[in-house]
Amino acid sequence: MNADEMDAVFAALASKPRRRILDILKKEPGCNVNRVAEFFDMGRIAVMKHLTILERANLVVSEKVGRERRLWFNPVPVQMIYDRWTTEFSAYWAGDLTRIKYRLENAPVPIGAASKRRQAGGSRG
Repeated sequence: MNADEMDAVFAALASKPRRRILDILKKEPGCNVNRVAEFFDMGRIAVMKHLTILERANLVVSEKVGRERRLWFNPVPVQMIYDRWTTEFSAYWAGDLTRIKYRLENAPVPIGAASKRRQAGGSRG
């Protein structure tokens, strides 16, 4: 995901109505624009403008079926952003939790566990 795509995702998620639209689509995948508009006090055109922004950010996928437009939430961009900032830290904290578990159970900490922490930049041991 490049910087412009990431900016589009963050900009789309910055709006409360757009986050609410994603919640609706998560609960009712494949619903149409009219169904989404039922949840808001704004007009259908305003909802469609929000949907356009969500589609540009690739957070919503739509398919035209006859005269209807069916909508689905696409969680992939959110997952990509999550992975970008959490993957390296997840391994670090998972190691910490494992060491805590061993200590609480009075079990010896495996030999490689302490060195992995130092490699990851931690100083506690």
